[in-house]
Amino acid sequence: MKVHIEGTLHEAVFIKRINRFLAEIQWEGTIHKAHVPNTGRMKELLIVGTRVIVRPIQDEKRKTKFDLLMVRKENYWVAIDSKLPNVILEAAFRNHQIDYLKDYDFLKREVKYGQSRIDLLLNREKELAFIEAKCVTYVREDHAASFPDAPTERGRKHIFELMNVVKENMRGIVIFVIQREDALYFTPNRERDPQFAAVVEEASKAGVEFYAYTCRVSKNKVEILKEIPVILTQEKNSDTM
Repeated sequence: MKVHIEGTLHEAVFIKRINRFLAEIQWEGTIHKAHVPNTGRMKELLIVGTRVIVRPIQDEKRKTKFDLLMVRKENYWVAIDSKLPNVILEAAFRNHQIDYLKDYDFLKREVKYGQSRIDLLLNREKELAFIEAKCVTYVREDHAASFPDAPTERGRKHIFELMNVVKENMRGIVIFVIQREDALYFTPNRERDPQFAAVVEEASKAGVEFYAYTCRVSKNKVEILKEIPVILTQEKNSDTM
């Protein structure tokens, strides 16, 4: 299922990141400020001089006139918008393209459960499945996709909520959407957030399901490419950066 990126897109050059939400880019010889729709560090992507894809925004209330949507990494694009996984997965669910969920009907996004909002809720004859989608942009030199690339208390909280979902005899699922195509498997990032990795292992033992997919990214669309293995133990997880 392809998700088309709306709006007019331009290629620009990354200059620097000012803070979590703000960067400078150069387009048509002029420096502009752009919104960064991802709070991850992305230091291996956001390098001075790197080609990026930006979208101009016509909104007088906005302080920035561009969104920074993609970054060029070697010979392919990486989509960095952290809201994309929900859109990609909802489209896939509606079209019954994910085998282990193809019998479910899509209900709604942003469902309140416990003290959190879970990204997606599906239903199959009154059997509910709560799904948390995670945006992954970091891939190590050994082609392991890894999340998070910065400590995430919110991410840990979501995993705990899904453990409670399972205790109530519903399905709790985490899907890592790797918004690039070069990953061979997924593993939690113990080096950046050992607590998150520990919670993921605990949740897996408690019955929470974990899946991962790579994406093919072009300048105006993103589509799921393939499912890759999820390795939750520490055996293969040694960061090369």
